[in-house]
Amino acid sequence: MSDVPATPRPPSNSTEPRQRAVKAVIPAAGLATRFLPATKAVPKELLPVVDRPVLQYIVEEAAAAGITDILLVTGRGKTSMVDHFDRQPYLESRLEEKGDVERLAAVRKPAELAEIYTCRQGEPLGLGHAVGMGDSHVGDAPFAVLLGDEFVDESEPLLPAMIDLQQQTGGIVLAFLEVPREEVKRYGIASVAEAEPGLVPGAEVVKVTGLVEKPSPEEAPSNLAVLGRYVLPGKIFETIRQTKPGSGGEIQLTDAMQTLLDEGTPVHGIIYRGTRYDTGMPLGYLQAVVQIACQRDDLGPAFRSWLEEFVRAGGVGS
Repeated sequence: MSDVPATPRPPSNSTEPRQRAVKAVIPAAGLATRFLPATKAVPKELLPVVDRPVLQYIVEEAAAAGITDILLVTGRGKTSMVDHFDRQPYLESRLEEKGDVERLAAVRKPAELAEIYTCRQGEPLGLGHAVGMGDSHVGDAPFAVLLGDEFVDESEPLLPAMIDLQQQTGGIVLAFLEVPREEVKRYGIASVAEAEPGLVPGAEVVKVTGLVEKPSPEEAPSNLAVLGRYVLPGKIFETIRQTKPGSGGEIQLTDAMQTLLDEGTPVHGIIYRGTRYDTGMPLGYLQAVVQIACQRDDLGPAFRSWLEEFVRAGGVGS
């Protein structure tokens, strides 16, 4: 892996503007047992949503927010994720010979989105551990973390506002989604207070006062669930190294962030009201495929027509 030397952060009393996050870490080393046997040989992150893999949607989301450098934290049997973002000269030459300009552009696009680097997580020891693998690559600079099984609609971006907010505060910025109270046990949940006014115009910003991992509905401080998007200061790495295993015997990113919060690091969140696709479970994955297929100009009209007939028939094929 080729690393770009880290640029030191300006001291807290500096009048220089803070750095803006231009790197991202995508943890993608999980076993994806919910999708077995399909994921025995194919990484979950490469399952197609119509004709693009989940991971490409995520990298496109990052690139659209100005992220130019992405570290994939991979595991055994997941080298094909890297291959997807590489050039394939033979395939490109065949498409060029056929004059298939549209498919040629689609094949070349993944390699043009950002610089892709990789490192191997030997065993899954938790999200905090996976993020910590990015230490030598990211250095002291702020960076984004994008989980490898969810993405947002490209017409309703989330990351640009998060990066703007982190640059202003120098702290931690989270993304929140309001979930039904009975579902809070599946997420990290935040307690929040009113934020300083005017931090990011147009964004619904809150100040985070506490974080708890997967609480019971009775103990949850709110119904604001942490989405798989974070913008973090580089000092999180040292905190992760000092974090002991927590929930599930794993090193939790939530615990490291809580430590920084306790030490005075500002933590803010943006409540996201747009469309989020959760492909981490089979039902959410299927919903994402149907939603995006229905939106496509080339597929949508015919697919929606077929879907309406299928539903009218009680879900029974002809």
